[in-house]
Amino acid sequence: MNATTPSFPSGSHAPAGGVANAEVVNARDSEALKAARLYLCTDARRDRGDFAEFVDAAFAGGVDIIQLRDKNIEAAEELDLLAVLKEVAVRHGKLWAVNDRADIAVLSGAPVFHIGQKDLPLGAARTLVNGNAAIGLSSHTAEQVDAALAATAGPSGLDYFCVGPVWATPTKPGRAAVGPDLVKYAAEASRRAADPVPWFAIGGIDHGNVHQVVEAGARRIVVVRAITEAPDPAAAAASLLDALDAAGS
Repeated sequence: MNATTPSFPSGSHAPAGGVANAEVVNARDSEALKAARLYLCTDARRDRGDFAEFVDAAFAGGVDIIQLRDKNIEAAEELDLLAVLKEVAVRHGKLWAVNDRADIAVLSGAPVFHIGQKDLPLGAARTLVNGNAAIGLSSHTAEQVDAALAATAGPSGLDYFCVGPVWATPTKPGRAAVGPDLVKYAAEASRRAADPVPWFAIGGIDHGNVHQVVEAGARRIVVVRAITEAPDPAAAAASLLDALDAAGS
């Protein structure tokens, strides 16, 4: 994809229906979500000041979706960063995501919106966001996995879900690790489902343990530090994809 998104000066934001959102894809119908294997969550990288360069390198290395998740930034700054993320994602032909806040998702024109168990209910989120936006949900128990699989039918349904945290992670302090067993459960439940959607293992996954989640049945992963703390984000992403391929072969 060669199209690029116009940039906007800091502090200014185009409306949801404006030119800044001209490149919004229908993520629900896109093969990109179904084919996605590597999903990255990153903060604003304030300490490094290299957000644009970082997301560009991550996409270049093979990341399929990048979600901006930073609880320490205000809405205006988040919208500015999402405009940057969008421009880079469009250039690479990849997807990008907003976490938790439906208002930010609408204003930024995000093609992917992620919610947690204590965030907006799926029906409310679907009412608020663009009808073309894919919605994902976190799941932490077998019951929540079952509920996610049951919520996929119809135009108002769920588009993907995450299972975890597989291992304890500082990005989710206080959240108990679920271990590979829940990944195994999700894999079996998905195989039995009549209309399964993509699902990702998440939580503490890195180069040293990715083979364990693949052996448990995961074919898609969400990572944070495995790429955000890597000296070469592109190489780290490529290495994770190689590990997914090797462990799944």
